[in-house]
Amino acid sequence: MKNLIIPIALFFLIGCQSLTVDDNLIWAEEFDYEGLPDLENWTYDVGDHGWGNNELQYYTENKPENARVENGKLIIQAHQDSAYEKGYSSARLLTRGKHAWKYGYIEISAKLPKGVGTWPAIWMLPEENNYGGWPKSGEIDIMEHVGYDQGVVHGTVHTEAFNHRKNTQVGKQIQVPDCSEAFHVYAIDWQEDKIDFYLDGEKYHTFENTKGGWEEWPFDHEFHLILNIAVGGDWGGSKGVDTDIWPQQMEVDYIRVYKTRPE
Repeated sequence: MKNLIIPIALFFLIGCQSLTVDDNLIWAEEFDYEGLPDLENWTYDVGDHGWGNNELQYYTENKPENARVENGKLIIQAHQDSAYEKGYSSARLLTRGKHAWKYGYIEISAKLPKGVGTWPAIWMLPEENNYGGWPKSGEIDIMEHVGYDQGVVHGTVHTEAFNHRKNTQVGKQIQVPDCSEAFHVYAIDWQEDKIDFYLDGEKYHTFENTKGGWEEWPFDHEFHLILNIAVGGDWGGSKGVDTDIWPQQMEVDYIRVYKTRPE
């Protein structure tokens, strides 16, 4: 009888541990399918109006040349494309209207494009502009990279008080020399009192709740996730756009959202 009790106890313990891990996971996109991005999870921004930064790309919709899932990875691909007025096409995928979160640990495994004029981003905007239009309701840039500064990754927040138009944005950069050759995990741990930024599990930046009102901390409502590659633009194109590098792509292996940072 004693021999039977021990395995049952072990089974129960293992089961409880698994349940705890699974219970902490709020949402995941593992890209374990083929074809266009799953419309249960993703929608598209479409057009070429510059997106507030004088960008060149036309963001397409349901076009596999620009966004597709293959071999277990999401591929967002920017092309030099004469079919569009400004000469480039790309994709901008969002979980807006599908999935949004207030607080949590959000991690994305990605490999970035390379070349002058590329501007990939993994970032978040509010599901509702509770405090008004950008930047009043906030922006969280989990990862940004501009191709003319290869291997330097940025984690930044924008608010009414702290934003790039005033040159008061709050962020930090970190060296990731092989960001275009290898997958790295970019993450934030967003809590009520701070947002911590992580690279491969190591914290490199913290933005604290200043208690200065919504102008400084609008991060108390739900935000959705955005993945895109911009071409050119005020920042990405400030050193020009190399016309010989296209196509360029960002690959995403997985996205996972947890209630709290996994130990």
